[in-house]
Amino acid sequence: MRNEKEYFPDGTEIGEWFYETEIPKLSELGRPYSLKDFAIPADGTVQTERIQNVIDQAAENGGGVIVVSGGTWTSGALYFPQSVNLYVAKDGVLNGSEDISDFPLCQTRIEGQICTYFPALINVSNVHGFVIAGEGTIDGSGERYWKNFWLRRAWNPECTNKDEQRPRLLYISNSSDVLISGVTFQNSPFWTTHIYKCDHVKYLGCRMLSPHEGIKGPSTDAIDIDACSDVLVKNCYMAVNDDAVALKGGKGPWADSDPANGANERIIIEDCEYGFCHGCVTFGSESVHDRNIIIRNITVDTGYNLLWMKFRPDTPQCYEYVLMENIRGRAAHFLNINPWRQFYDNGGRTDIPVSKARHITLRNCEFDSDVFFNVKADEEQYHLSDFTLENITVRAADISFYTETIENLKQNEFVLIQKEERSYTDAVTTL
Repeated sequence: MRNEKEYFPDGTEIGEWFYETEIPKLSELGRPYSLKDFAIPADGTVQTERIQNVIDQAAENGGGVIVVSGGTWTSGALYFPQSVNLYVAKDGVLNGSEDISDFPLCQTRIEGQICTYFPALINVSNVHGFVIAGEGTIDGSGERYWKNFWLRRAWNPECTNKDEQRPRLLYISNSSDVLISGVTFQNSPFWTTHIYKCDHVKYLGCRMLSPHEGIKGPSTDAIDIDACSDVLVKNCYMAVNDDAVALKGGKGPWADSDPANGANERIIIEDCEYGFCHGCVTFGSESVHDRNIIIRNITVDTGYNLLWMKFRPDTPQCYEYVLMENIRGRAAHFLNINPWRQFYDNGGRTDIPVSKARHITLRNCEFDSDVFFNVKADEEQYHLSDFTLENITVRAADISFYTETIENLKQNEFVLIQKEERSYTDAVTTL
């Protein structure tokens, strides 16, 4: 419970929902349906049909919780209906199949569009009150998919993320009052968790992991928030070979008028720890409107970008009322704002309006980086205004600061310290 009122950057009061972080016990999640009790083999064989039958049986009996404990079960795409939850115990593992044919094609949301693609390992749609809890592991068995992707990329450097067929680990759409707590999500073939058109979603104490060395996990974003409202990410650890939290919402020349797309509003990311990632918080690359976003009390071990704002030349975009505060750590770039031209298509439209980033505040930050201010002006594509940098201390090899790139830039208690050489990878990779 809060001691005093807090507010989003535009002055809207933060509601009590954001302070309610109690995690339910297994006994509170409904009648248990343990996979062990149904004699489903935990021997590495794919058991999609038998596990789905248990989920369907729970639904037919009025709901319950699927319990994964005391073993490792392997499955293709699973679908959780209303009133059926998932609990993965500390000694339990749910593995995704290495065979893409275990994920039958469907209409889904991916990379800012509704299209025919592959479902996730865990799929939830149009439910209220869904819970994933426990201290166990959901593993995507991603290595084979990653090898295939890098092989395809070597053969055709222009191949897109979707060209190599890969499932996600978790996809939740058009749902509300969702809790994802405690579980480790690792080795996802593609995005790790993806929520679309959802409201009131909490990630509490989760871990999202994929390798950035050796056989890298391409595009394994930890959390993709896609046209959602009221989302809390708290006490999580994220170390993935792409963005940790990516704000998405649509792409294309008419993305802002397409009802399949939408804004992200009232998002709080707090008390989190980051291992390696490409962007601790990334606006884009498929994003239309992001408003009232708070990132606070985080530590960053290493990576490419603390705050990354991508502007597409084919999409009208607006990023506004953003607050980052109480940040400690290190990464190649403290602030990265640049055009993003990967796989874009203007669709013949020539009058795409100028995008905007405005009312952005960074305060109480102590950071070590290679480049402090990687911000490119591009007035034909986007306009930057009303930024505030307050109580900032950054130690960087490149302390260049082009204040003219931002209209109405305010600075207070601002210290830049020159260091001798770069310490972190300064490449900006797309995968």
